[in-house]
Amino acid sequence: MKEFELEPGEHVVETVRKHWFLFLADLLPFAILAILPLVIPAALRTAGPLQTLAASFNFSLPLARVALALWWLLVWSAAFNSFTRYFLNAWILTNQRVVEIKQYGFFNREVSSLFLNRVEDVTTDTIGILVSLLDIGDINVQTAGTIERFTMRGIPHPAMLRDLILKYASAHEDTKLLRRSGT
Repeated sequence: MKEFELEPGEHVVETVRKHWFLFLADLLPFAILAILPLVIPAALRTAGPLQTLAASFNFSLPLARVALALWWLLVWSAAFNSFTRYFLNAWILTNQRVVEIKQYGFFNREVSSLFLNRVEDVTTDTIGILVSLLDIGDINVQTAGTIERFTMRGIPHPAMLRDLILKYASAHEDTKLLRRSGT
């Protein structure tokens, strides 16, 4: 199922997702939560007065195995939700518009379009040492339409995408000027 239809003469210029580093940073808490049940018993065994609690993490017992399996199932489901949002959230630049596809849950999606002939200003924000080194940033597209600001967060190579948007937006401005002059 296509999220949007291309207009006649419209073609996709660039498809962008959040930077892979930010995706891995989103997955880090789930990795920690997955190994936590294995680390807690070892930590409890080293703590003198809490050694008796370490026995409750005996994974040779069937109930403990079920609890561990349920824990990992919940952690895996949450991590898969994060992956789904990463994979399905996209910004698509065509020669006529910018399309934003936002996935909020497994079955909740929003698709927004912004026509390039309404673009007034495009800015990029890169804040921090690590994001500067990895060339990650946010792009803000200011428009004259009902959606005043269109923000893309965590984009790889934001200056390159900003320049592409401005290039195609200025091409629309040039065609508007040609139509006004009657040429």
